[in-house]
Amino acid sequence: MTATTENRSGFSPRVVLQKVGTSLSNMVMPNIPALIAWGILTAFFIPDGWTPNEPLASVVTPMIHFLLPLLIANTGGRMVYEARGAVVGVIATMGVIGGSDWLIAQENAKLLEQWVAAGNAAGDYAELGQVHMFIGAMIMAPLAAWVMKKLDRLWQDHIPAGFEMLVNMFSAGIVGFGLLVAGFFGLAPLVNGLMTLLSNGVGALVEVGLLPLVSLLIEPAKVFFLNNAVNHGVLTPLGLSEASQNGKSVLFLLEANPGPGVGILLAYTIFGRGAARASAPGAAIIQFFGGIHEIYFPYVLMKPILIVAAIGGGMTGVFINVLFGTGLIAPASPGSIFAIFGVAARDSYLGIALAVAGAAAVSFVLSALFLKIGKQDDGDIASATAKMEQMKGKKSSVAGALTGAGAAGAGAAAAADDSGHTGPIRKIVFACDAGMGSSAMGATVLRKKVRAAGFDDVEVTNKAISSLSDEWDVVVTQKELTDRARQRTGSAVHVSVDQFMNSPRYDEVVELVGQRNAPDAADGTSTGTGADAAGPDAAPAAPSADDAPQILAPSSIVLDGTATDSASGIDEAGALLVAAGAVDEGYVEAMHDREATVSTFMGNGLAIPHGTNEAKSSITRSAMSFVRYPGGIDWNGNPTTFVIGIAGVGDEHLALLQRVAMTFSDPAQVQRLENATTTDEILEILGDEKE
Repeated sequence: MTATTENRSGFSPRVVLQKVGTSLSNMVMPNIPALIAWGILTAFFIPDGWTPNEPLASVVTPMIHFLLPLLIANTGGRMVYEARGAVVGVIATMGVIGGSDWLIAQENAKLLEQWVAAGNAAGDYAELGQVHMFIGAMIMAPLAAWVMKKLDRLWQDHIPAGFEMLVNMFSAGIVGFGLLVAGFFGLAPLVNGLMTLLSNGVGALVEVGLLPLVSLLIEPAKVFFLNNAVNHGVLTPLGLSEASQNGKSVLFLLEANPGPGVGILLAYTIFGRGAARASAPGAAIIQFFGGIHEIYFPYVLMKPILIVAAIGGGMTGVFINVLFGTGLIAPASPGSIFAIFGVAARDSYLGIALAVAGAAAVSFVLSALFLKIGKQDDGDIASATAKMEQMKGKKSSVAGALTGAGAAGAGAAAAADDSGHTGPIRKIVFACDAGMGSSAMGATVLRKKVRAAGFDDVEVTNKAISSLSDEWDVVVTQKELTDRARQRTGSAVHVSVDQFMNSPRYDEVVELVGQRNAPDAADGTSTGTGADAAGPDAAPAAPSADDAPQILAPSSIVLDGTATDSASGIDEAGALLVAAGAVDEGYVEAMHDREATVSTFMGNGLAIPHGTNEAKSSITRSAMSFVRYPGGIDWNGNPTTFVIGIAGVGDEHLALLQRVAMTFSDPAQVQRLENATTTDEILEILGDEKE
């Protein structure tokens, strides 16, 4: 059996969209403080502001028209080609700004001529406003930096010694000039047309009362981690243009409204179950007051029908905001209720409060309805789809599924054995889309656990996925983002989580650190951790006749199963667990529920069905069952020869699960299992014989 059953090189539209969206948002987010400063300047000192001041108000227009786009250009160019890319990107973006202004001036001259020719007074003519080049900067700066990077590579090996500085300086200046001209005549007209089209489209939606329909796109996009792309890549540029003309924009509130998310989390708090219910109150506080909206996305992803609740809440909020004519003077980032009111227009406080409350109420009611009428398995959030990195850029299906079966220690150990990284763990990173919200919170929780276990020398930090390099020992990400992280950190152990507050995956990481960093870990006989050799990070001990029952008993082994598909295979493996006195009938039903949520097919002819976390109460003791199907059965489209049922209440079964992982990573051992003629041979191969 190979541990690389999944090909990661294929095209994924979701990953591509996330990459593009992340690039857009990463250009804007570091410059949010400048946008906030401009918002404060506007709120206080323009003629309609709280404290009008003509000298200070004179800074408002040049700041939004020149400074802010050029800051974004600097960031975008630096992302592609560091300082050299930043300089060339700013130069090229200045061409786009100048080209836009020249086009507007030409258009205004034509309109003025027509206005006067029609017999109107020139003094009554209203000029077209400037187009602010935020989108132009997001396009031109990375493009210019990329061109500079490629050109440098063409001649870097042909520069005579001593002429490097001369060539580098003049080449950047010449290339920057050329791209400035290209932006002036090429990109500026396109961006002007795009901005005009988008602005007119938004205006039309507002005029006919259909702006709430944008929630049909925004709310699903948010849940699939395109929230920053939607907010900062699209809505922020449009909102800034509108705010510069009207003093406020409702577009800043389309994505930032915390109402839909907090309504969903409050519904989980009252009507949820298991780990989801326990973590929802804290998540609601962080989402609403801290502004980290990503924290509620996993709660929607594990019950996708809740996207309807998010859309309903979003539409309600937009409708109320439009009804009351509310708006913000600058983007609210993060989307905290404090940040929103901090940049609210002076006439919008009541409307915004009602919009947030209305959005929360609608999403709460819809979420409560779906949670009450739908069957849940939300107590097992993290283990449903957790995947562990096994080899460089790929996963081991066996160990990844073992972690999903609740075998924290075994899953972590198997992942460590099969991944490209095999040494001590010194650097752990929690990565998210922007590297500022959910990753910072997740890193804080994980850091506390690592420190509590006694590993003070292990670095635990957070970063944006786009800034990762292959220097990390362990990379933790939300499951929707793991594929992207693998592309940048292929040699690391990858851990996927479904929630950020109290994921069981955090304990697995601590367990893995204990196994890797123990003084005698190099010889494979780790007996403890830096905290306590008998503590939670100690390597699981193999069961013995004196202190634990036999996890896999001979009576629980069937060499010629009678099942024909996954459903009957689960029944057969589950019946053996029931017969062993390890579980009741309810656990077998939970095994079917688990299979309906996520397939337990491991690859190479192996399936490991197990119950949900909610079914723990149905387990009397830890046990396993083994069924072999010489002719193979159909496991939801996958040919399966071996079915191993699992029921675990403690750590007794973890050592045997480790042995299963190692056995099925060795083709010779798999062949031995296929050829075995007695239950004793099976026990010998899997290592669960009694002394």
